[in-house]
Amino acid sequence: MSVTAPKGFLASGIHAGIRRNAKDLALVRSETPAVGTAMFTVNQVQAAPVVVSKAHLESAQPQAIAVNSGVANAATGMRGELDALATAAEAGRLLDLHAEEVLVLSTGVIGTLLPLDKVLAGLRSAATALSADGGPDAAEAILTTDTKTKQAAVSMDGFTVGGMAKGSGMIHPQLATMLAVLTTDYPLEPDEALELLRPAVDVSFNSITVDGECSTNDAVCLLANGASGIERTPATDLAFSLALAQVCRDLSEQIVADGEGATVLAQIEVSGAIDDREARAIAARIATSPLVKTALFGHDANWGRVLSAAGSAPYNGGFASVDSNRVSLSYNGTRVLEHGSPLGAEPDVSNGVCRIELDLGLGGGSASYLTSDLSYDYVRINADYRT
Repeated sequence: MSVTAPKGFLASGIHAGIRRNAKDLALVRSETPAVGTAMFTVNQVQAAPVVVSKAHLESAQPQAIAVNSGVANAATGMRGELDALATAAEAGRLLDLHAEEVLVLSTGVIGTLLPLDKVLAGLRSAATALSADGGPDAAEAILTTDTKTKQAAVSMDGFTVGGMAKGSGMIHPQLATMLAVLTTDYPLEPDEALELLRPAVDVSFNSITVDGECSTNDAVCLLANGASGIERTPATDLAFSLALAQVCRDLSEQIVADGEGATVLAQIEVSGAIDDREARAIAARIATSPLVKTALFGHDANWGRVLSAAGSAPYNGGFASVDSNRVSLSYNGTRVLEHGSPLGAEPDVSNGVCRIELDLGLGGGSASYLTSDLSYDYVRINADYRT
């Protein structure tokens, strides 16, 4: 159940000394020629590894991915880009690949230069440690404030999709302070990987939030090497799309469940909107509302906060459509509002899971969002992050 679950993939995770007492450098590579793609943050302040990896994807098919934690290598100017290029070049030399065939990812503190000497020395150790059993070590090496590793794998119809991810805070599309590496032994053509990855990301990593903050470094990478040897058919193509989406959803749910200071996992379901885009805008506004999230922390079904957030969802230069006389709302299956009229019910929201269902009664649009509560510990973790 890891990034090395598909055939023909190796991984490692080692301590290079970037972080004080934790693994902090990971390598993932395909043993046989692969094709691949990636999706990156839309934040206009983009980290050096994002800039370099984008350029590499334009000139070559990725065969390996090098990831460091502890330092984001963001807001580091030309020096940061040179360090990212040097990382890719050394990984390529060690793995007998062209530098352009290596994607580089970083996560950690923004504005700090990458300790390149430690990274380059660590790459030599990581290359030696590559193993088909190295997935768990790699998943550990990419963590920052995470409290646990995030891994997933799905096998069906003779192929496997595997993956690992990190993310705990600064989580909000598009994408978030999260990194994900996905691997598969399903055969793909070079020009179709992105079109298969995009819908899987949209329903998973791009539909979660912890704190509404969009990062400088986030990326989701996919490598496909065809090592399963299966023959493609329309049926197996459909199965692959389902498996890829399932792994992405699993990893994204693990990210939110491990949100910094999180004690409650909340599913926001919006239906009856004018269209799906307006539904998504409303779901995102509810999921990121500090007042909704603090009420979740207090196990308080203060549902007026949900309505207030829904009615102020930015959309297309204005606000998404909401008619207060048509709205119905439920918490954990208990209806609290019916067509704009309160029912006087007090739902049970005492456990660590909450499902909020909002029906706008305006059309056929719908959207889902996964979020967490906002706790005292979230403030403590982020107040003390560098110290």
